[in-house]
Formats: sequence, structure tokens, C-alpha cells
Amino acid sequence: MTAGRTLRLGRGGRGLLIFVGLILIWWGLTLLFRVPSYMLPTPDRVAVALWNGRGYLAHNALITICEIMLGLGFGLLLGASLALAMMFSPLFQRWMMPVLVVSQAIPVFALAPLLVLWFGFGLASKVIMAMLVIFFPVTASFFDGLRRTETGWIDLAKTMRASPYAQLRHVRLVAALPAFGSGLRVAAAVAPIGAVIGEWVGSASGLGYVMLNSNARMQTDVCFAALFLLSLMAVFLWQLVDILLRRILYWVPDASHPAGRSA
Repeated sequence: MTAGRTLRLGRGGRGLLIFVGLILIWWGLTLLFRVPSYMLPTPDRVAVALWNGRGYLAHNALITICEIMLGLGFGLLLGASLALAMMFSPLFQRWMMPVLVVSQAIPVFALAPLLVLWFGFGLASKVIMAMLVIFFPVTASFFDGLRRTETGWIDLAKTMRASPYAQLRHVRLVAALPAFGSGLRVAAAVAPIGAVIGEWVGSASGLGYVMLNSNARMQTDVCFAALFLLSLMAVFLWQLVDILLRRILYWVPDASHPAGRSA
């Protein structure tokens, strides 16, 4: 017997409720503490800045989206290739793993000026920056999934005289897809970071440039408007990746959607 009824909200409902709650908290803090608008603008001022600068912000948002999507694509390709290479070559794994760890130990802000110096102020340096931020979680998760394939499945494939390529295609890759999906979710969440850092260091366009330029001119409402678009972009990208993975990896159990509930 159920003691009470639980209000169930869909993803869109929960997201909208959280968004409205954060806006109300933000608005309440600015009114309660009388924060100057140049330090923390109210949500209505940010909304006005979004509307008044919609063309300017949309143009720069499109540039940042292109950088993020290209960085995500190249990062996934690089990460998956490295994971497969380390899987099939223990020697390559022993030499490559320290390089991967060192690449993540170096702060991204230290690499960004060098990338701008080497590849210029254009699109290339931002895409490479995003790729460097993305590829490690993909490599680590995909490689972990490949090497943790059930030995019984591999032995069964060998008894059926499957070639190494057939073992990879039908056993290892399928078994490693959930781990790869986890890395892809992380990559989608951090993808905007690399692009924006590259724009901060050296750029004449993009949301990172808008934030830096507006902050220098004390236009905090415009800075928050660009930050809002960037956050919206990151959430949308993560949701898109999550929906695609749920459809592709339909056999993977999902803790957020239990098969049944006890009465």
C-alpha cells in the first residue's frame, strides 16, 4: 500500500523548475544585499542585454558552437584511436600512458597561449584547445572498457575461430560501448571549456571574447548574457549526447528509470 503520491516530473519539467529556482535565488540575492549592477546584474537586466544584443551574441555563439563541435569530433576520433592502439599494443600503452597523464597535468591556460602562437588567432587554435580537453576522458574510459571485456566472451569467440578483427568488432567494441558512452558524456560537458579558454587567450570573436571584452568595459550584463548562452549550449549538448546514447545503448540498465517499483 502506498503511503502517499509522489509528484513525477519529466526531464523538461525538472530542468525548468531548477532554472526558475536559480533565477529566483539570484534575483533575491541582488535585492536582499543590494548588490551593485556592475558586480551582479539582476536577471531582468541580463534579459534586456540578451534581447538588445541578440544579433551580436548569436553571431559569436555560432562561432563558439562550431569550435566546440569540431573539437568534440576530433577529440573523440583521437581518443578512440589512442584507446584502440593501446589495447592492441602493450608496448605503445606503456610509452603512451605517461604522456597522457602529463598532458592532463599541464594547466590548459599554460597551453592556450602557445596554441595561439603556433596556429594563430583563428578557428584552428580553439578547436585544438577543445580537442585537448576532450580526448583524455574518452581515451581513458574507452580503453578501460576495452581491456575489461569479459574473458569468457573472448574465449567463446576464439573457440568459434573468430579472427582478431571479428573479436574486436563483435565482442570488445560492443562490451566497451557503455564505458565509451560515459567518456562521451564527460567530453560533452567539458567541451565548451577548451573553446572558451582559447577565446580568452587570443580571439576576436566567440562568446569567450564577448565575455572578456564586456568585462573590461564593465558591461557585466552583457558578460552574464554570454555566460548564459554558453551554459545553455553546454546543457543542450550534454542532453543531446545523453539522448543519443540512451537510444544506441538501449540494452544498458539505467538507474534513473527503474524497471519497477514496490507498492
